[in-house]
Amino acid sequence: MPVLPGAEPFRHEGGEVGVLLCHGFTGSPQSLRPWAEYLAERGLTVALPLLPGHGTRWEDMQLTGWQDWYAEVDRELRALRERCSRVFVFGLSMGGALTLRLAAKHGDEISGIVVVNPANKVHGLSAYALPVFRHLVRTTKGLTSDIAKEGGIEIGYDKVPLHAAHSLRNFFRLVDGELPQVTQPMLLLHSPQDHVVPPADSARILSRVSSTDVAEILLEQSYHVATLDHDADRIFEESFAFVSRLAPGAGKETGAGQAGQQEGTATGG
Repeated sequence: MPVLPGAEPFRHEGGEVGVLLCHGFTGSPQSLRPWAEYLAERGLTVALPLLPGHGTRWEDMQLTGWQDWYAEVDRELRALRERCSRVFVFGLSMGGALTLRLAAKHGDEISGIVVVNPANKVHGLSAYALPVFRHLVRTTKGLTSDIAKEGGIEIGYDKVPLHAAHSLRNFFRLVDGELPQVTQPMLLLHSPQDHVVPPADSARILSRVSSTDVAEILLEQSYHVATLDHDADRIFEESFAFVSRLAPGAGKETGAGQAGQQEGTATGG
């Protein structure tokens, strides 16, 4: 199936410091594209993949599960590690959970992580109904475009495939058990007004990781998709400052001027 316009993956060859960005459930790279471009303009090597089953039609996602989504970001991380001397992982929502599992599994191979409104649990009665309900009903209403900024639109599905949602629930349980294995420096940014992922998820993550270098920032002006919202610039600036602190000289190998000329291009597959 063709990829939805704007939902294409993004890659940029920059310097020796790389960043892998992980988008959210039923979303697409479009939600993180401005963040990726910001990092690329500052000389970082950037990978923003399209997760399997995403960015086309919801029926494609119905055939995928967390193992497929995780395998994709794991593969991208390994490719970045071959290319770069230092690698960071950033994620939004479910992408935050993917980021946390990569951190738990890859240890010192990841220099630091940044998560925005990271998801940790499927909440409410629907979580308990999913194992049975997914065999009776194929979809429920979508989760995209929870954005306070007027005119803000997230490219993604207007329906949630319930087989995929059930897999997501299992994935969250797995990652929750692995959080104590997360030891890397972590920057966590979350919105007090989030209609998709409650602040309780961020609080639990902060309480369970073993990281000692941890910073928490509240995104007071944004809803769930904060990377496309009023606080987007703050996310971009704080995350680059985080990388620069942990990897001094990050981005200077290429330089902003050269990076602008070597604009990252969207690539299929």
